[in-house]
Amino acid sequence: MIVLTGGAGFIGSCMLRKLNDEGIDDVLVVDELKSGNKWKNLVGKRFTDILHKDDFRFRLLSGEYDGGIEGIFHFGACSSTTETDADYLLDNNYAYSRDLAEFAAAQDVRLIYASSAATYGDGSKGYSDTEFDSLCPLNMYGYSKHIFDQWVRRKGYDKRFVGLKFFNVFGPNEYHKNDMASLVFKACRQIEQSGTVELFKSYRDDYADGEQKRDFIYVADAVNAVWGFWLDPRTAGIYNIGTGRARSWNDLVNATFMALQRPASIRYIDMPPNLRDQYQYFTQAEVGRLRSALPQLHFHTLEDAVADYVNEYLHPTRRTH
Repeated sequence: MIVLTGGAGFIGSCMLRKLNDEGIDDVLVVDELKSGNKWKNLVGKRFTDILHKDDFRFRLLSGEYDGGIEGIFHFGACSSTTETDADYLLDNNYAYSRDLAEFAAAQDVRLIYASSAATYGDGSKGYSDTEFDSLCPLNMYGYSKHIFDQWVRRKGYDKRFVGLKFFNVFGPNEYHKNDMASLVFKACRQIEQSGTVELFKSYRDDYADGEQKRDFIYVADAVNAVWGFWLDPRTAGIYNIGTGRARSWNDLVNATFMALQRPASIRYIDMPPNLRDQYQYFTQAEVGRLRSALPQLHFHTLEDAVADYVNEYLHPTRRTH
């Protein structure tokens, strides 16, 4: 049996589809659905059972799954960069991950877990997936991911497990993420409602409005990278999962207008004061190690990825896949 935490979430549900496509359905989905529509991401997918994350943690620590798990994909976490409850994030993102890792180590179970590019902070220390000690995350979410990466390295588990520093992933099944959904998702709504997309102004002289840059990666490519690591049990370590090519918010929005065959109209608005001190102006994954580990990995161009997302999933009606 394979355990997939966050299995009803954005990347997790796309990973579940990938497992199903590869003929794997003996999957235990672990998540917290609450009262939203995240459950829709599970419709049409095959899995053995589903458990609340707290129930699974209790059963795991009680020894119920000893000898019964082949591998763990750990994508469950609170991914809100504006969450301020540090105790909650330390338990949910750090301690929970630590419990899974200790179990996997004791049971000799393969673990692939989600880290984040938020661990890199403002990028002043670069975006190398070999650098850890000097990193200063800008928010508690990034810090909760960073200290787990550090714990994995201190324990020597980076020689056994795979950690994935996801950069700006976008694509189907993210509709439930609200403010944390990608700009492509939000832009489609804004274009349909008003014909104009709002972007934050720049507060740095070296970046024009909308020219702040991110390493955007389509979720299909991210999932293929995860699958590539799963297929080769000899791989271990903490890797960046990005394209290695930063593109601007203007590029992303213009690609969205193009996909919708609408004329581009962008309005630049003030950034909320609480975000200005923790805003990343540039992210770009160093992908040398990723390319060495997965030389056959293919990335969509930004324009092709946005067109596929918009035309197949977001317009004219939103649907899950």
